Amino acid sequence: MTPSGTARARMRPLAIGDLSLVSSLGAGRAATLAALRDGKSGLSPCTFESLPFPTYTGEVPNLDSQPLTGEFAGFDCRNNRLAMLALRQDGFLDSVAAATARHGASRIGVFVGTSTSGLLQTETAYRRRDAATGSLPPDFDYDRTHNTYSLARFVRAVCGVHGPAFVVSAACAATAKAFASAARMIAAGICDAAIVGGADTLCATTLYGFHSLGVIAPEPCRPFGADRQGISIGEAAGFALLERPAAHHDSATILLLGVGESADAHHMSSPHPEGIGARLAMQRALAAAGLETAAIDYINLHGTATPVGDVAEDHAVFSLFGAGPPCSSTKGFTGHTLGASGAIEAAICALAIRHSLLPGSPHTGGVDPAFRSHYVRESRNARIDRAMSNSFGFGGSNCSLILGRAA
Repeated sequence: MTPSGTARARMRPLAIGDLSLVSSLGAGRAATLAALRDGKSGLSPCTFESLPFPTYTGEVPNLDSQPLTGEFAGFDCRNNRLAMLALRQDGFLDSVAAATARHGASRIGVFVGTSTSGLLQTETAYRRRDAATGSLPPDFDYDRTHNTYSLARFVRAVCGVHGPAFVVSAACAATAKAFASAARMIAAGICDAAIVGGADTLCATTLYGFHSLGVIAPEPCRPFGADRQGISIGEAAGFALLERPAAHHDSATILLLGVGESADAHHMSSPHPEGIGARLAMQRALAAAGLETAAIDYINLHGTATPVGDVAEDHAVFSLFGAGPPCSSTKGFTGHTLGASGAIEAAICALAIRHSLLPGSPHTGGVDPAFRSHYVRESRNARIDRAMSNSFGFGGSNCSLILGRAA
């Protein structure tokens, strides 16, 4: 029973048939895994935008030199370029093609998330306005570049699928909640498989916006650190192919075991100080997976390195798990990739399970002595059978995912 007294059905596990990702750590699974093992952060001093304040960002290099061309030229913007780069990694499109052959193009859904979508394209267009009339440049295509749905439309076009599609824009919980949407659509029989994930890229609005909130760190972010000063913004794209487990999935397959969501609505930009919504999302994920807290071997924290956010999450984790499973925030590697963070950190959890790796937390020196959860600073080898990934967004939009070995 949930705290409200309403019974929740256990979720039927879904197989992650394939996954792809790109971040400041590199393109593809191998580059990401190598950086995680070596404790190598992708954060560097910001050169993306000339800012009047110091900060570090997790920028994906060379996107400016990789325009979309041919049939996809109309979708060309930084966000869709990054999505294309991710879709092209590690044979992901081949896996989608194989799933399409099994199920049919109309039975493959697309459920993606983004926070800012192609906002950079609009920022650039406004800088190019006609000096006399103020008109936006004629080549600005809001529908296929900035519009939030443009990402799903673009992914459908690249993958050649025609099933149901929509975009979740729930701040930093967006792509985690896309997993929840896909699981519900498959369970309802509306589609047989789903492409899940999303993208978010750097833009001036987020850099200046978070600075105006006083939560941008001048140095690389230090999640759960005693000296943490705020976030470092990154950019990333990640996708997963979800299907019902079938005969062609072997014991090495990673499963989506449970999803938990909540909305505490405590404050527009701050979590509930006691982490009530965060705890409820984690509890619901455990209930959906039919697991007790002791079954979780690792928690990938939301861990943004803000003074308030980390306190609330530590409180929520300790109140539910005690000083139990090791946990860390991998935002010290990638930066906070905003709407893409749920997909990226779910992919990191899948890599951690598959390769027996416990990710650390680069840049975090001493952990805040007031914290009681089991925070890990150095990456190390460790068997992980089940991992939880937390994503908590503005307005109290919370989502926790649980991934595990098929065996």
